[in-house]
Amino acid sequence: MSSPDRRLPWPAARPLADAFFDRDACLVARELLGKVIRHRVGELWLSARIIETEAYYLADKGSHASLGYTPKRRALFLDGGHIYMYYARGGDSLNFSAHGPGNAVLIKSAFPWQDATSGAAALARMQANNPDSRGGPRPPEKLCAGQTLLCRALGLKVPDWDGKRFDWRHFFVEDVGERPAQIVRTTRLGITPGRDEHLEYRFVDAAYARHCTRNPLRRGQREGRDFHLIGAAPSAAAERPA
Repeated sequence: MSSPDRRLPWPAARPLADAFFDRDACLVARELLGKVIRHRVGELWLSARIIETEAYYLADKGSHASLGYTPKRRALFLDGGHIYMYYARGGDSLNFSAHGPGNAVLIKSAFPWQDATSGAAALARMQANNPDSRGGPRPPEKLCAGQTLLCRALGLKVPDWDGKRFDWRHFFVEDVGERPAQIVRTTRLGITPGRDEHLEYRFVDAAYARHCTRNPLRRGQREGRDFHLIGAAPSAAAERPA
């Protein structure tokens, strides 16, 4: 297998190094909020700002890794910065390995990102990739509002990227200087009862909560019972919630 291309795609690009991912999964999940996924399709860079993540650990019954090593799950057992993709409900899902065998972060949802690199044409391509139920353009706020919608909009496919490292000329995560002012920490979605569904390993950028998979700040939810609000700056004590 050839080595991934680590030449900068443009002079001011700031791809995250593998060392960013080779840390505690909850810390990586928190610090990925505000980072931008970049995927090159033809001459366009399709881009989305990460607004929701979930952390998983080897000993966590809700994780794929807890089911044991298989060739398909190989990326989960490699060092931080490997890409793990799988099919969920018929769609592609994106994960990155973290520090320690079996530990990883699921990218749960994002919000389309536009700048000098990714403009109107890139957004239009994302909408063409992921149309609404009638074949029309999906509104930007709903374009990446879920793990499979995100991959569909960005054109990320399991056969193309599962088990690989980032290739800075085609696919990477960039630090564009955005930081959430406040983060929601809560329980993960879709965890089978009895498989550590109580663990607060889901992190949401509070400013984008209404655009994520399921709004943790929706009516009826109460701080201290259903979720916790935390600052953006991580602390050693808060890396892995109990």
